[in-house]
Amino acid sequence: MFEFHNLAIALFLFLGAILYTSVGHAGASAYIAVMTLFDLPAVVIKPTALTLNIFVSFFASWRYIKRGLFNKRLLIYLSIGAIPAAFIGGRIDLADTIYKPIIGVLLLFSGLRFVVQSQQADKTKREVIPVLAIFIGVCVGLLSGVTGTGGGIFLSPLIIWLGWTTVKSASGTVAAFIFLNSLSGLLGNFASTSSLPPTLPLFLVAVVLGAAIGTQYGTTRFSHSGIKRALGCVLIIAGIKFLLVLA
Repeated sequence: MFEFHNLAIALFLFLGAILYTSVGHAGASAYIAVMTLFDLPAVVIKPTALTLNIFVSFFASWRYIKRGLFNKRLLIYLSIGAIPAAFIGGRIDLADTIYKPIIGVLLLFSGLRFVVQSQQADKTKREVIPVLAIFIGVCVGLLSGVTGTGGGIFLSPLIIWLGWTTVKSASGTVAAFIFLNSLSGLLGNFASTSSLPPTLPLFLVAVVLGAAIGTQYGTTRFSHSGIKRALGCVLIIAGIKFLLVLA
């Protein structure tokens, strides 16, 4: 039998997966926050978050791609830079005080911007600039590897702001990106998988069920303005999480 606190963790992971997958994210930053809140050992948190991310992002990307909400060309350019960078980032351990205040403020700013501007129409579609897309992939991949996230919280605002994809198509593109990025990040620190908890199957069931609900809302029920508001909330929550780690 699973202990009560493990069931409580699973419930919060489930809720986090619903919110994050509704905008094409896999929820690693939420999973990290939940596991930190419940005092799981630090060596367990990063590999567990990445493992949950891999399963959730695979499921989410399948559902979004099935609906045609996906930009293949953009994903290829981003992945060229991100996959090796995430592998390297997975091998790097930086002090929280170095990067988390900056990331937290940036995410808060981006989240508030999406909430305030949620009623605005999509930007005019622009052509993807391959060199810039690869460079962004490198930066996001490195950040995601270091932080133990899939990179969606960094990538979504950028590609929407650049006008490379619509808000809805960004969801599928980012979900597929997160899958590749999380897999590479975990492989970069494969030794950490020895610290995966025995409760991992319970957590996996919780987040996949959450992803089934979240992607249903994201693909069929949310309007573009609804996705922007949800994305803004996700970014604000992630930003607060990064800042609270320092408290």
